[in-house]
Amino acid sequence: MSRVLVVQNGLSGGPGRFGDWLTAQGLTLDVVHAYAGAPLPRRLDHAAVMVLGGGYLPDDDLRAPWLADTRALVGEALERDAPVFGICLGGQLLAQVAGGMVRGRHGEPEYGSTPLSLRPEAGADPLFRGLPGRVSAIEHHVDAVTALPPGASWLMESEGCPYQAFRVGDRAWGVQFHPEADADRVRSWDPERIRALGLDPAELSRRAEHDEPAAAAVWHQVARRFAAVVGG
Repeated sequence: MSRVLVVQNGLSGGPGRFGDWLTAQGLTLDVVHAYAGAPLPRRLDHAAVMVLGGGYLPDDDLRAPWLADTRALVGEALERDAPVFGICLGGQLLAQVAGGMVRGRHGEPEYGSTPLSLRPEAGADPLFRGLPGRVSAIEHHVDAVTALPPGASWLMESEGCPYQAFRVGDRAWGVQFHPEADADRVRSWDPERIRALGLDPAELSRRAEHDEPAAAAVWHQVARRFAAVVGG
């Protein structure tokens, strides 16, 4: 049975439904609560790595000292051609480790269900090929990838943030959005903080609930495909 190392970077940032979909395909997830002080392995002895989101930049080692070890593990996975899936912070960390650039508080923040567009390069991608040309996903970020790693495949974009999904090499993917999050996650956000951003919490929840059935079907398919890569 293939085991996946999952690095959790915040209390509320678990693998969610994406993790459920992976385990349903026969993978075993070893979730390390790194934000709470749980140690990461010194060497990668798992079949794959998944790095989740969190409120940090990928090299914010003062506030999140475990990120240095996380970067080392992702770098080892790239050297070994072990599958990687990075979500939000995790996607940014993959981009940085592979030679791309990330900037804090860059561009327009994205919150809630956000339309994404599939790019032509996705047509040959093991995870994103054949997906709908337009699909939505939950977003919750103010930081962004500003330059992809050399040779990376650019797979998805949004109106406010170009680098929504990309692939490094043959088996490492980063996404800016949250395929593991559903409308319940949006409803759990602090409404005062959302209003302070000039957004309407009720409208964000309504839109997320409306978009969820179609979005869930797409990201479930991506999860099944990633599980196939890991177990392949």
